[in-house]
Amino acid sequence: MAASTHDSTARAILYAFLANFGIAIAKSWAAVVTGSGSMLAEAIHSYADTGNQVLLYLGLKQSQRPADDEHPLGYGKLSYFWSFVVAILLFSMGGIFSIYEGLHKLQHPEPLSQIWIAIVVLILAIILEGSSLFGALREIKKVRGERPFRAWLKHTRNSELVVVLGEDIGAQLGLILALGFLMLAMITGNPIYDALGSICIGVVLIVISVFVGWRVRALLVGRSADPDIQEAINAIIAEQDAIEHVFKTITVQFGPDTMLAAKIKMRSGQSIDEAVQNINALERELKARVPKLKWCFIEPDVAD
Repeated sequence: MAASTHDSTARAILYAFLANFGIAIAKSWAAVVTGSGSMLAEAIHSYADTGNQVLLYLGLKQSQRPADDEHPLGYGKLSYFWSFVVAILLFSMGGIFSIYEGLHKLQHPEPLSQIWIAIVVLILAIILEGSSLFGALREIKKVRGERPFRAWLKHTRNSELVVVLGEDIGAQLGLILALGFLMLAMITGNPIYDALGSICIGVVLIVISVFVGWRVRALLVGRSADPDIQEAINAIIAEQDAIEHVFKTITVQFGPDTMLAAKIKMRSGQSIDEAVQNINALERELKARVPKLKWCFIEPDVAD
Protein backbone atom coordinates (compact mmCIF):
# COMPACT_ATOMS: atom_id res chain seq x y z
CA MET A 1 0.00 0.00 0.00
CA ALA A 2 2.88 2.37 0.79
CA ALA A 3 4.48 1.83 -2.59
CA SER A 4 1.11 2.37 -4.24
CA THR A 5 0.69 5.70 -2.41
CA HIS A 6 4.14 6.86 -3.51
CA ASP A 7 3.54 5.77 -7.12
CA SER A 8 0.12 7.42 -7.24
CA THR A 9 1.55 10.69 -5.94
CA ALA A 10 4.41 10.64 -8.46
CA ARG A 11 2.02 9.95 -11.35
CA ALA A 12 -0.32 12.77 -10.30
CA ILE A 13 2.65 15.18 -10.21
CA LEU A 14 3.80 14.01 -13.65
CA TYR A 15 0.33 14.50 -15.18
CA ALA A 16 0.19 18.05 -13.81
CA PHE A 17 3.75 18.88 -14.95
CA LEU A 18 3.20 17.78 -18.55
CA ALA A 19 -0.16 19.52 -18.83
CA ASN A 20 1.01 22.78 -17.27
CA PHE A 21 4.21 23.03 -19.30
CA GLY A 22 2.44 22.53 -22.62
CA ILE A 23 -0.36 24.90 -21.66
CA ALA A 24 2.10 27.58 -20.47
CA ILE A 25 3.82 27.72 -23.86
CA ALA A 26 0.51 27.97 -25.73
CA LYS A 27 -0.80 30.69 -23.38
CA SER A 28 2.39 32.73 -23.73
CA TRP A 29 2.07 32.74 -27.50
CA ALA A 30 -1.60 33.69 -27.32
CA ALA A 31 -0.88 36.48 -24.80
CA VAL A 32 1.76 38.01 -27.09
CA VAL A 33 -0.48 37.83 -30.16
CA THR A 34 -3.66 39.15 -28.53
CA GLY A 35 -2.27 41.49 -25.86
CA SER A 36 -4.70 39.92 -23.36
CA GLY A 37 -4.03 40.49 -19.66
CA SER A 38 -6.09 37.42 -18.77
CA MET A 39 -3.96 35.28 -21.06
CA LEU A 40 -0.75 36.71 -19.60
CA ALA A 41 -2.00 36.01 -16.07
CA GLU A 42 -2.90 32.48 -17.12
CA ALA A 43 0.53 31.98 -18.74
CA ILE A 44 2.36 33.09 -15.59
CA HIS A 45 0.05 30.86 -13.56
CA SER A 46 0.90 27.84 -15.73
CA TYR A 47 4.66 28.50 -15.56
CA ALA A 48 4.38 28.79 -11.79
CA ASP A 49 2.44 25.52 -11.63
CA THR A 50 5.07 23.81 -13.79
CA GLY A 51 7.80 24.90 -11.39
CA ASN A 52 5.63 23.85 -8.47
CA GLN A 53 5.44 20.29 -9.78
CA VAL A 54 9.25 20.16 -9.83
CA LEU A 55 9.33 21.29 -6.19
CA LEU A 56 6.68 18.73 -5.20
CA TYR A 57 8.64 15.93 -6.85
CA LEU A 58 11.81 17.17 -5.14
CA GLY A 59 10.05 17.00 -1.79
CA LEU A 60 8.69 13.54 -2.57
CA LYS A 61 12.18 12.21 -3.33
CA GLN A 62 13.92 13.98 -0.44
CA SER A 63 11.35 12.68 2.05
CA GLN A 64 12.58 9.14 1.28
CA ARG A 65 16.14 9.79 2.42
CA PRO A 66 17.18 7.38 5.18
CA ALA A 67 17.47 8.55 8.78
CA ASP A 68 20.87 9.64 10.10
CA ASP A 69 22.39 10.89 13.35
CA GLU A 70 21.19 14.45 12.78
CA HIS A 71 17.71 13.36 11.71
CA PRO A 72 16.91 10.14 13.62
CA LEU A 73 13.27 10.21 12.49
CA GLY A 74 14.17 10.67 8.84
CA TYR A 75 13.32 13.40 6.35
CA GLY A 76 9.62 12.70 5.85
CA LYS A 77 8.51 16.23 6.74
CA LEU A 78 10.50 17.67 3.82
CA SER A 79 7.49 16.81 1.65
CA TYR A 80 5.39 19.12 3.85
CA PHE A 81 7.99 21.89 3.63
CA TRP A 82 8.07 21.89 -0.17
CA SER A 83 4.27 21.66 -0.33
CA PHE A 84 4.09 24.78 1.85
CA VAL A 85 6.58 26.56 -0.44
CA VAL A 86 4.36 25.69 -3.39
CA ALA A 87 1.34 27.17 -1.62
CA ILE A 88 3.28 30.42 -1.08
CA LEU A 89 4.37 30.52 -4.73
CA LEU A 90 0.80 29.88 -5.86
CA PHE A 91 -0.29 32.82 -3.69
CA SER A 92 2.43 35.23 -4.85
CA MET A 93 3.37 34.33 -8.41
CA GLY A 94 -0.13 33.23 -9.34
CA GLY A 95 -2.70 35.15 -7.33
CA ILE A 96 -1.04 38.47 -6.57
CA PHE A 97 0.49 38.83 -10.05
CA SER A 98 -2.86 38.14 -11.70
CA ILE A 99 -4.57 40.82 -9.60
CA TYR A 100 -1.74 43.27 -10.29
CA GLU A 101 -1.98 42.65 -14.03
CA GLY A 102 -5.76 43.13 -13.95
CA LEU A 103 -5.51 46.40 -12.04
CA HIS A 104 -2.85 47.62 -14.45
CA LYS A 105 -5.10 46.84 -17.42
CA LEU A 106 -8.00 48.63 -15.73
CA GLN A 107 -5.93 51.79 -15.35
CA HIS A 108 -4.32 51.52 -18.79
CA PRO A 109 -6.73 49.56 -21.03
CA GLU A 110 -5.34 48.38 -24.35
CA PRO A 111 -7.31 47.11 -27.34
CA LEU A 112 -7.27 43.38 -27.91
CA SER A 113 -6.50 41.75 -31.25
CA GLN A 114 -7.26 38.33 -32.68
CA ILE A 115 -9.14 37.26 -29.57
CA TRP A 116 -10.22 34.07 -31.32
CA ILE A 117 -6.64 32.77 -30.99
CA ALA A 118 -6.79 33.14 -27.21
CA ILE A 119 -10.22 31.49 -27.13
CA VAL A 120 -8.99 28.46 -29.09
CA VAL A 121 -5.95 28.15 -26.83
CA LEU A 122 -8.13 28.38 -23.72
CA ILE A 123 -10.52 25.69 -24.97
CA LEU A 124 -7.59 23.37 -25.68
CA ALA A 125 -6.09 24.22 -22.29
CA ILE A 126 -9.38 23.38 -20.55
CA ILE A 127 -9.31 19.95 -22.20
CA LEU A 128 -5.66 19.33 -21.25
CA GLU A 129 -6.10 20.64 -17.71
CA GLY A 130 -9.23 18.53 -17.38
CA SER A 131 -7.22 15.44 -18.25
CA SER A 132 -4.66 16.38 -15.58
CA LEU A 133 -7.44 16.86 -13.01
CA PHE A 134 -8.99 13.54 -14.01
CA GLY A 135 -5.60 11.85 -13.61
CA ALA A 136 -5.14 13.36 -10.14
CA LEU A 137 -8.63 12.25 -9.06
CA ARG A 138 -7.92 8.74 -10.38
CA GLU A 139 -4.71 8.50 -8.34
CA ILE A 140 -6.52 9.86 -5.28
CA LYS A 141 -9.17 7.17 -5.74
CA LYS A 142 -6.45 4.51 -5.59
CA VAL A 143 -5.14 5.95 -2.34
CA ARG A 144 -8.42 6.69 -0.55
CA GLY A 145 -10.01 3.34 -1.38
CA GLU A 146 -13.61 3.15 -0.21
CA ARG A 147 -13.52 6.31 1.87
CA PRO A 148 -15.70 9.20 0.64
CA PHE A 149 -13.76 11.92 -1.11
CA ARG A 150 -14.63 14.57 1.47
CA ALA A 151 -13.46 12.32 4.30
CA TRP A 152 -10.17 11.68 2.49
CA LEU A 153 -9.63 15.40 1.85
CA LYS A 154 -10.30 16.20 5.52
CA HIS A 155 -8.02 13.54 7.00
CA THR A 156 -5.32 12.80 4.41
CA ARG A 157 -1.69 13.35 5.38
CA ASN A 158 -0.54 13.28 1.74
CA SER A 159 0.33 16.93 1.16
CA GLU A 160 1.52 16.45 -2.42
CA LEU A 161 -1.81 15.10 -3.63
CA VAL A 162 -3.66 17.92 -1.85
CA VAL A 163 -1.44 20.51 -3.55
CA VAL A 164 -1.77 18.91 -7.00
CA LEU A 165 -5.55 18.71 -6.60
CA GLY A 166 -5.73 22.35 -5.49
CA GLU A 167 -3.57 23.48 -8.40
CA ASP A 168 -5.60 21.54 -10.93
CA ILE A 169 -8.90 22.87 -9.63
CA GLY A 170 -7.52 26.42 -9.53
CA ALA A 171 -6.17 26.09 -13.06
CA GLN A 172 -9.48 24.78 -14.41
CA LEU A 173 -11.49 27.55 -12.73
CA GLY A 174 -8.99 30.14 -13.97
CA LEU A 175 -9.26 28.90 -17.54
CA ILE A 176 -13.05 28.99 -17.44
CA LEU A 177 -13.00 32.53 -16.04
CA ALA A 178 -10.47 33.68 -18.63
CA LEU A 179 -12.55 32.18 -21.43
CA GLY A 180 -15.76 33.77 -20.18
CA PHE A 181 -14.32 37.24 -19.73
CA LEU A 182 -12.46 37.13 -23.06
CA MET A 183 -15.69 36.22 -24.83
CA LEU A 184 -17.39 39.17 -23.11
CA ALA A 185 -14.56 41.43 -24.26
CA MET A 186 -14.92 40.14 -27.82
CA ILE A 187 -18.71 40.52 -27.87
CA THR A 188 -18.78 44.00 -26.32
CA GLY A 189 -15.47 45.27 -27.72
CA ASN A 190 -14.62 46.47 -24.19
CA PRO A 191 -11.14 45.38 -22.91
CA ILE A 192 -12.21 46.12 -19.34
CA TYR A 193 -13.73 42.62 -19.17
CA ASP A 194 -10.31 41.13 -19.89
CA ALA A 195 -8.84 43.06 -16.94
CA LEU A 196 -11.70 41.92 -14.68
CA GLY A 197 -11.01 38.34 -15.73
CA SER A 198 -7.40 38.64 -14.61
CA ILE A 199 -8.48 39.98 -11.21
CA CYS A 200 -11.01 37.17 -10.72
CA ILE A 201 -8.38 34.57 -11.62
CA GLY A 202 -6.07 36.07 -9.00
CA VAL A 203 -8.76 35.91 -6.32
CA VAL A 204 -9.44 32.22 -7.09
CA LEU A 205 -5.73 31.38 -6.87
CA ILE A 206 -5.31 33.21 -3.56
CA VAL A 207 -8.30 31.38 -2.03
CA ILE A 208 -6.94 28.00 -3.11
CA SER A 209 -3.39 28.80 -1.98
CA VAL A 210 -4.65 29.84 1.46
CA PHE A 211 -6.61 26.58 1.77
CA VAL A 212 -3.62 24.47 0.70
CA GLY A 213 -1.23 26.40 2.95
CA TRP A 214 -3.56 25.98 5.94
CA ARG A 215 -3.78 22.22 5.40
CA VAL A 216 -0.01 21.80 5.01
CA ARG A 217 0.67 24.05 8.02
CA ALA A 218 -1.00 21.50 10.31
CA LEU A 219 1.31 18.78 8.95
CA LEU A 220 4.41 20.93 9.40
CA VAL A 221 3.53 21.63 13.04
CA GLY A 222 2.96 17.92 13.68
CA ARG A 223 -0.17 15.89 13.21
CA SER A 224 -1.33 12.47 14.28
CA ALA A 225 -1.65 9.61 11.82
CA ASP A 226 -4.70 9.13 9.63
CA PRO A 227 -7.76 8.06 11.71
CA ASP A 228 -7.89 4.75 9.82
CA ILE A 229 -4.31 4.01 10.91
CA GLN A 230 -5.09 4.92 14.51
CA GLU A 231 -8.14 2.65 14.51
CA ALA A 232 -6.09 -0.21 13.07
CA ILE A 233 -3.41 0.24 15.76
CA ASN A 234 -5.97 0.29 18.57
CA ALA A 235 -7.69 -2.81 17.19
CA ILE A 236 -4.42 -4.78 17.00
CA ILE A 237 -3.46 -3.84 20.56
CA ALA A 238 -6.93 -4.79 21.80
CA GLU A 239 -6.46 -8.29 20.35
CA GLN A 240 -3.48 -9.02 22.60
CA ASP A 241 -4.31 -11.37 25.49
CA ALA A 242 -1.15 -10.31 27.34
CA ILE A 243 -2.37 -6.70 27.62
CA GLU A 244 -4.91 -5.78 30.27
CA HIS A 245 -5.40 -2.09 29.53
CA VAL A 246 -4.23 0.65 27.15
CA PHE A 247 -3.62 3.95 28.93
CA LYS A 248 -2.71 6.03 25.88
CA THR A 249 -1.56 5.82 22.27
CA ILE A 250 0.12 8.68 20.44
CA THR A 251 0.83 8.73 16.72
CA VAL A 252 2.78 11.31 14.72
CA GLN A 253 3.00 11.49 10.93
CA PHE A 254 6.39 12.08 9.30
CA GLY A 255 5.67 12.32 5.59
CA PRO A 256 4.80 8.79 4.45
CA ASP A 257 5.94 7.22 7.75
CA THR A 258 4.20 6.94 11.13
CA MET A 259 5.55 6.87 14.67
CA LEU A 260 3.66 5.20 17.54
CA ALA A 261 4.13 5.57 21.28
CA ALA A 262 1.83 3.57 23.57
CA LYS A 263 1.55 3.14 27.34
CA ILE A 264 -0.04 -0.16 28.34
CA LYS A 265 -0.71 -2.29 31.39
CA MET A 266 0.35 -5.92 31.08
CA ARG A 267 -1.75 -8.67 32.67
CA SER A 268 -0.46 -9.76 36.06
CA GLY A 269 1.46 -12.98 36.46
CA GLN A 270 3.92 -12.42 33.63
CA SER A 271 7.63 -12.50 34.25
CA ILE A 272 9.80 -9.69 32.92
CA ASP A 273 11.07 -11.94 30.15
CA GLU A 274 7.53 -12.93 29.15
CA ALA A 275 6.38 -9.31 29.15
CA VAL A 276 9.32 -8.28 26.96
CA GLN A 277 8.62 -11.12 24.53
CA ASN A 278 4.93 -10.16 24.32
CA ILE A 279 5.77 -6.49 23.72
CA ASN A 280 8.28 -7.41 21.01
CA ALA A 281 5.70 -9.67 19.37
CA LEU A 282 3.17 -6.82 19.46
CA GLU A 283 5.62 -4.42 17.81
CA ARG A 284 6.36 -6.93 15.05
CA GLU A 285 2.65 -7.48 14.41
CA LEU A 286 1.91 -3.76 14.35
CA LYS A 287 4.65 -3.11 11.79
CA ALA A 288 3.53 -6.07 9.70
CA ARG A 289 -0.15 -5.07 9.60
CA VAL A 290 -0.02 -1.25 9.61
CA PRO A 291 1.41 0.30 6.42
CA LYS A 292 4.45 2.53 6.93
CA LEU A 293 4.50 2.23 10.73
CA LYS A 294 8.23 2.82 11.01
CA TRP A 295 8.77 3.54 14.71
CA CYS A 296 7.02 1.76 17.56
CA PHE A 297 7.67 2.50 21.26
CA ILE A 298 5.66 0.46 23.80
CA GLU A 299 5.92 1.39 27.49
CA PRO A 300 4.55 -1.03 30.10
CA ASP A 301 3.22 0.64 33.26
CA VAL A 302 0.67 0.20 36.06
CA ALA A 303 -0.82 3.72 35.90
CA ASP A 304 -1.14 6.57 33.41
